[in-house]
Amino acid sequence: MTRQIDLTGKHALIAGGTSGIGEAAAAAFVAAGADVLVTGRDATRLAESTTRSGASGLVCDATSSADITTLASQVEHLDFLVLSLSGASGGGPFETLDLTALREAFEGKLWPQLTLLQSLLPKLSDDASVVFISAASARAALPGTTGLAALNGALEAAIRPLATELAPRRVNAVSPGVIDTPWWSAAPTDLREQTYTQIATTIPAARVGTPHDVASAILLLATNPYITGTTLPIDGGLTLPRGG
Repeated sequence: MTRQIDLTGKHALIAGGTSGIGEAAAAAFVAAGADVLVTGRDATRLAESTTRSGASGLVCDATSSADITTLASQVEHLDFLVLSLSGASGGGPFETLDLTALREAFEGKLWPQLTLLQSLLPKLSDDASVVFISAASARAALPGTTGLAALNGALEAAIRPLATELAPRRVNAVSPGVIDTPWWSAAPTDLREQTYTQIATTIPAARVGTPHDVASAILLLATNPYITGTTLPIDGGLTLPRGG
């Protein structure tokens, strides 16, 4: 029997939900009936995104301790917390990897996600669900992703101990592969198209992912009461072992 998801009367916060996966997750929670608050650092992007998703918005720079304190003071109760912040840098061959940029990626993704969770713990209900957004680079062993693997690997390593320490609250993560989101806008068009084509011809799913693919998985982890301490790959088979 198909489980119908009705989140009427529930409250969700999507941190970093102004585009791509975060926006799709916000729309999914809204569609299920939840009262959804989205945060983002850019007021214009936040307004445009919440218009599309139907969520409410609050400007918050997750790298700012003052902004996080303000956010925590304005949130009364949370049943769902989705941490969808991303570090935009840190990729490239290790030999020439800009370690300063990688450090900034940690500052933009890992530390804010952990800081937000810690600051919002008092607002989480006893049966609340927390979902982190990681990335397949943590396990894929692809050339040029050492920095990204370190960043997302550190995040994924925290999921299981957090799940035991914060129980009965549930803590999970999704680990997306190549997803067609604005994150790829920073890449040259020819590189992006080459990557998309390569992925479509080499992985079992035979296509790149969509934000909706990931959002539906986030909703699953958030609402299934018997899943915790899990990092769920949403990568179309990118990280499956292959025979040689």
